Amino acid sequence: MSQFHPLTVTDIHRTIRDAVVLTLAPDNPEAFRFVPGQYLTFKRDFDGTELRRNYSICAGLDDGTLQVGIKRVDGGAFSTFANTALRVGDTLLAMPPMGNFCTEIDPNKGKSYLGFAGGSGITPILSILKTVLAREPDSMFTLLYANRAVHTIMFREELEDLKNRYMGRLTLIHVLETGQDIDLFSGRIDAAKCEALFKSWVNIAATDMALICGPEPMMLAIAGALESHGLRKDQIKFELFGAGQKGRLAKQALSDRVQGAAETRAEITLDGTTHSIEMAKDLSVLEAALGNSLDAPFACKAGVCSTCKAKVTAGEYEMLSNHALEDYEVEAGFVLTCQCYPLSDAITVDYDQH
Repeated sequence: MSQFHPLTVTDIHRTIRDAVVLTLAPDNPEAFRFVPGQYLTFKRDFDGTELRRNYSICAGLDDGTLQVGIKRVDGGAFSTFANTALRVGDTLLAMPPMGNFCTEIDPNKGKSYLGFAGGSGITPILSILKTVLAREPDSMFTLLYANRAVHTIMFREELEDLKNRYMGRLTLIHVLETGQDIDLFSGRIDAAKCEALFKSWVNIAATDMALICGPEPMMLAIAGALESHGLRKDQIKFELFGAGQKGRLAKQALSDRVQGAAETRAEITLDGTTHSIEMAKDLSVLEAALGNSLDAPFACKAGVCSTCKAKVTAGEYEMLSNHALEDYEVEAGFVLTCQCYPLSDAITVDYDQH
């Protein structure tokens, strides 16, 4: 299930001082056909420890290439390696594209898109933005991009080029913590900032789809502001780059609640084979699968990506955190197995259903 493919690094471009754009050539191009907004899960061994990290594809469908943007994070082993040690000609291992941060592209429809990006959250939105502008000639796109300062803006030149090329269809608004002369475009994007922007710069009533990618506090504030101004939940898509403390606190509460409880019999289907295992109720389904040497797919282990998605077909469970699945998927029984804990004495989980 966790099938990784080799990708050759054919180009490394530094978009800002601490971020690189990698151009990648897969040995199996068919496996890496992507939908704008999706990500790749990379794995690499660091001193005997395997790390998996997700990075969003930043190329548009018509760019004819596969690219990801990686911003260096303090203490981040993979991001530091990509920014300092990776060289053209090196090989990386990655799973095929995944993720639901996508929107249907229809050349026959003219839609109004509203994008919010924070820092490196621009990468999946850039992929969607470029594809929409190229393939939906009657669509409009407004992008609000939050950064600390001008020198931290990833893809700044590319965004300016797009604005000039699609003049009248792309509105680009930079909101910076420092270096702006206009108060409206200074500071952080929070509920108050949204309120001010919606009054004069953003037409919420005309918006068909809103896309948000960035830190959790920013995402929650923007989503709340959009809903309070009339957008439905199905008109708002978001992609988080990190999870908060809620999941860990909930796990501790669950552990206290099930302490001493009997184990659960788990039937786990993976790659056409069903495995029967005993697992403790204070372990997630993913932890139990990996602990029994099953090659279950995973990446973030924080409920942020959807790499570990599976369907529970029998049994009761609790999903502690979910930042990746849509409401209709949850109602259909799909879970993030890294956040799925059994409550009943038996549970059946199928990784082969998507």
